[in-house]
Amino acid sequence: MANNNKVVAIGEIGLDYYWNKDNKEEQRKVFIEQIELANTLNLPIVIHTREAVQDTVDILKNKVECKKKGVFHCCPLNIELVKEALKLGFYISFAGPVTFKNSKNANEVIKSVPMERMLIETDSPYLSPEPLRGTRNDSRNVKYIAQKIAEVKEMPVEEIAKITYENAKRIFILNSENHII
Repeated sequence: MANNNKVVAIGEIGLDYYWNKDNKEEQRKVFIEQIELANTLNLPIVIHTREAVQDTVDILKNKVECKKKGVFHCCPLNIELVKEALKLGFYISFAGPVTFKNSKNANEVIKSVPMERMLIETDSPYLSPEPLRGTRNDSRNVKYIAQKIAEVKEMPVEEIAKITYENAKRIFILNSENHII
């Protein structure tokens, strides 16, 4: 299935120690295998990491080379993770948590990501941004994430939308041959 020209990445892959801490070794093994699959198919990856920052970075730096890089999806607002991900050549994708009132370092993390490496997303149906927190999320809500980034970066929201759209086209090699754009 991954050989279909509509497939633009392997993901969401990664480590999640929040829900199950008993299978960490198995998760690490499968994550490496998924990166190797992406390498074989010459596709970028979309990484999920939750309560597993150290192991995620260790795998990417020391266990397996990721040829096409990819995206840290719904990136945790951990400045050290973001710095390492950027050094490794990854894009950073922001979702609803950057808008949360209790998000301690969202502004610092947003400021640290160059515009040419930034994406926005919903993580639907979860993590609805303020002012809709607690409701079912969908693609209509990316505007709130773009507005937050525009505020922090002191840029027009239209510019944020344009840049992140172009970034998505670039990382996922989206064009009229494989996707409606």
